Amino acid sequence: MKKFIHDFVVSRNHHITHDYFAIYLKCPVPLPSILPGQFAEVLVSNSTTTYLRRPFSIYDVDYEKNELSLLIKKVGDGTAALSKLSEGDILNLVYPLGNSFSMPAGEKALLVGGGVGIAPMLLLAKLLHAKGYKPDVLIGGRTAGDILEPEKYKPYGEVFITTDDGSAGEKGMVTQHSLFAGKIKTYSAVYACGPDPMMKAVGRAAALHDIPCEISLENTMACGIGACLCCVVETVEGNKTTCMEGPVFDTRMLK
Repeated sequence: MKKFIHDFVVSRNHHITHDYFAIYLKCPVPLPSILPGQFAEVLVSNSTTTYLRRPFSIYDVDYEKNELSLLIKKVGDGTAALSKLSEGDILNLVYPLGNSFSMPAGEKALLVGGGVGIAPMLLLAKLLHAKGYKPDVLIGGRTAGDILEPEKYKPYGEVFITTDDGSAGEKGMVTQHSLFAGKIKTYSAVYACGPDPMMKAVGRAAALHDIPCEISLENTMACGIGACLCCVVETVEGNKTTCMEGPVFDTRMLK
């Protein structure tokens, strides 16, 4: 898929909580087709300590407004600088990068997102719904403050919530949710993005029932074009770059 470099204009910087925010960006030309799971490399020009581009999953796309959005958690100088952007500021993106999720063989799919890892699941839920599938969306977090904009997913499937401390939804990790005990066998595919331990646990749970599972890895990706090799992941077919041959991988392919 062809890649583009454009200067986007910030139309809104929505602070969801103290730690999380979503930046809405207008493109100067018509947006290309963007698939669920693809990401953008962002130039953080307003930070003197951030030298490399930062990768972020594309959260949502509005072709009528010619706008895309990124869901971001403040974790360092680069993301802190992005959180300070205002309407009218310019943000340079290389996009759309990476591969995308595949469609399930049956009509039922489970989408699992932990914290900011829920970001690529919105476009996936939209696409599945548009194609006639019936997705369930399970959103997990440590506390209620890590459950991000669940209302956005409700038009496209049933939404379930779990938190480690029980402050929202069921108490426990995502794989301890009643969906995994009661409904997991009904799904034809499972998709996940979030912390590595969470994705590994989801992959193991899917494997127990021989259900295909795809995960979106959140490796460090400095270039986005396979040149720097800092995002290499070990697979059963040898080493692959997350930015070019991922970020979406079938868990059966990972070592």
